[in-house]
Amino acid sequence: MASLLRHEFPDLDMDKVVNMCLIHDLGECFTGDIPTFIKTNTDRETEDTLLEQWVRSLPEEISADISALYKEMDAQETAEAKLYKALDKLEALIQHNESPLSTWSENEYELNKTYAFDTVSFSEWLTELRKVILEDTVAKLEQEGQ
Repeated sequence: MASLLRHEFPDLDMDKVVNMCLIHDLGECFTGDIPTFIKTNTDRETEDTLLEQWVRSLPEEISADISALYKEMDAQETAEAKLYKALDKLEALIQHNESPLSTWSENEYELNKTYAFDTVSFSEWLTELRKVILEDTVAKLEQEGQ
C-alpha cells in the first residue's frame, strides 16, 4: 500500500515508510500472529525482547538502521511513522472486509466500524479512505444480514 501511495504523499520519505511496513511485524516470527485485541502485555514484552535480541545479532549497520526505524515507529512523531501505522490498521480493515463473516470474531463487527479513525485523522486523504472502508463494511454486514 505504501508503495502505491507515493504520489499521494510526495513530501514524505516513502522508502522509509515502505521499510517500516516491511519490518513492523517481524516480532511475530518469534511469537506468531496474535490479534491485537487479544494480545496481552506479556505477549508484547516477549515479542519485543525476542525481536530486540534478533536485531542486535545482525551486522552492526543493519541492526542500527532497523533499531532506528523501530524507535521512530514507536514514537509516532514523524509523518512517516504515522502513515505506516495508519496503513497497517487500514490494511487490517480491508482484509476483514474481504474475509467471510464466519471468520470474524464477535467484537470485530463493531470494531470494523470504529477502528483507526483516530489514527488516520492527520490526513484528509486517509480519512476519506477510512470512510470508504466503512462503507464497504456496512454494505458487507447488510448483505449478510448483520
